[in-house]
Amino acid sequence: MKFGLFYELSVPRPWTRESDRTVYMNALEQVQLADELGFDQVWAVEHHFLEEYSHCPAPELFLTACAMTTKKIRVGHGIVICVPEFNHPIKIAERTAVLDILSGGRLEVGTGRSATWTELGGFRADPDTTKKSWDEFVRCLPKMWTQESYSYEGEFWSMPERTIVPRVYQRPHPPLWVAVTSPGTELDAADRGLGSLGLTFGQFAEQEKRIAEYRRRIRICEPVGEFVNDQVSTVNFLYCHEDDTTGRATGRRMADTFNYLASQLISAREAFPSRSYQSLGLLPQLRRQATGPDATEQAGEGLALGGPQRVLNALKRWEAVGVDRVNFLMNAMEVIPQADVLASLRLFAKEVMPAFAEKKPTTAGA
Repeated sequence: MKFGLFYELSVPRPWTRESDRTVYMNALEQVQLADELGFDQVWAVEHHFLEEYSHCPAPELFLTACAMTTKKIRVGHGIVICVPEFNHPIKIAERTAVLDILSGGRLEVGTGRSATWTELGGFRADPDTTKKSWDEFVRCLPKMWTQESYSYEGEFWSMPERTIVPRVYQRPHPPLWVAVTSPGTELDAADRGLGSLGLTFGQFAEQEKRIAEYRRRIRICEPVGEFVNDQVSTVNFLYCHEDDTTGRATGRRMADTFNYLASQLISAREAFPSRSYQSLGLLPQLRRQATGPDATEQAGEGLALGGPQRVLNALKRWEAVGVDRVNFLMNAMEVIPQADVLASLRLFAKEVMPAFAEKKPTTAGA
């Protein structure tokens, strides 16, 4: 199992001239340390208008800064919103190719369709067509990366024959993923040969069942790209501390802050239901965890919060249910001081990551 960082880039009020810059600079410092420590990837979302929760409308710029100041860590553009009112497919193909070149072939591309009415309504997008536009985009993108010239006539966009430059650096092209926030989307990923980029905090039993069906479906898929990306990734919180009690308390404060912010976003989605965006069913759970009786309990099932052994045990269980990658949220609204976030990363790399290192085969007679 491999590990990465996941960024929403949340910025608490009151906002000053330095507020956003501080959050971005802290994130870059964390990414640079993670690269040195051997983390595998860093992901950044694309969000718009989400005050405090996420000030990351141009993840490709943040990820370019990450790529230019690191050596090995892969950069995950996750997600690119595949809705024409947000992003034109030609521009997606062009800017991802440039990021792949600048990173030396370290790009991963996550796709999706946005999940909040704040964003969809802000761009005047029709919620009932986003699933279809996403499907159209992900079928076109690999061809735009790889073909000598390309033309297309579709329902949501079209182009005459042109040569799209530059070409991606990776061959045949970067791995493609789908953001999974509601049950069933992992099956859409499997049917198209795309990686499952889980962005919710499900329970072990639920995730194991969904992963098993994803594995079954992807074996018989018709891939939209030149190869099948059969990886399953999930998101988690991370705060690792020598003292388990301190680690759980500090980590839970961070998780509660994130859950509270997220519950406000989902409530907007619940207020504007559509056939394409059914209720996630998470609102009561998130609010209870953030502000209700559960808020004072110890770290929930599977959360990587606490001492090294507790974190290790949780991640071993995720590995057992079939997760290939875990991407960590390490802060929310800067509730954890930067020095403590960096110390958590170092401790995790020292005490937990070695348990997941690939075992080298022994030679005969050794």
